[in-house]
Amino acid sequence: MNDMIYGLHPVIEALEAGRTIDKILMRRGLVGDNVSQLLQLAREHRVPVQRVPPEKLDRVTRKNHQGVIALLAAVDYCRLSDVLPGLFEQGVNPLIVVLDGVTDVRNFGAIARTCDCAGVNALVIAERGSVTVGADAMKTSAGALNYVTVCREHNLAGALRYLRDSGVMVIATAGGTATAHTAADYTGPVAIVLGAEGEGISDEVLEVCNTRVAIPEFGHINSLNVSVAAGVVIYEAVRQRLADL
Repeated sequence: MNDMIYGLHPVIEALEAGRTIDKILMRRGLVGDNVSQLLQLAREHRVPVQRVPPEKLDRVTRKNHQGVIALLAAVDYCRLSDVLPGLFEQGVNPLIVVLDGVTDVRNFGAIARTCDCAGVNALVIAERGSVTVGADAMKTSAGALNYVTVCREHNLAGALRYLRDSGVMVIATAGGTATAHTAADYTGPVAIVLGAEGEGISDEVLEVCNTRVAIPEFGHINSLNVSVAAGVVIYEAVRQRLADL
């Protein structure tokens, strides 16, 4: 694999050089001065560190990883606080997609592809509990991740509060008795929030959203694939915005 760096010193050097790292896998119980230095650098660069059993590291690579593997990101992450003001300054009506807990790389790639086609201004994920945006994600997006702005936020609920306080309507795509997705108004600045299949959007994130919408379902399966749901809601926003011109 060419989308990872392994070994204590190479990973430390990558952090010091400012390489964009998605996350670091570290063997449980690993200690020492170099480990402390690595952890400090990871905190400074806001790179999540996941403690894992040695077998998991060995499944990633059989080479001498010294208990540390850094998974490189296929994109350079941005911050919403850097992206949103620029959109407003340019006179752009922001359309933002936020993913809460989506970990499947194929779903993420498909959503990124839809975002590019629909002109979405930013795709937002959390630092922890989200997909690894590596070479596989780039491949499944059909290269769309070369063009989509990906923001990675330390606190997703906090990021949504920032959007809401900045005048962006935050709309959660949730099931149940929520309003039909076509009834919501997407013509102004909007952030569409989608959750992981099975678990959906977390309660913490739902509490921040301005409103909730649901896609009508008439079959026996109780939920759409998240990438399909994303396409449905995103293109409802596109339809309304084109009609509003």
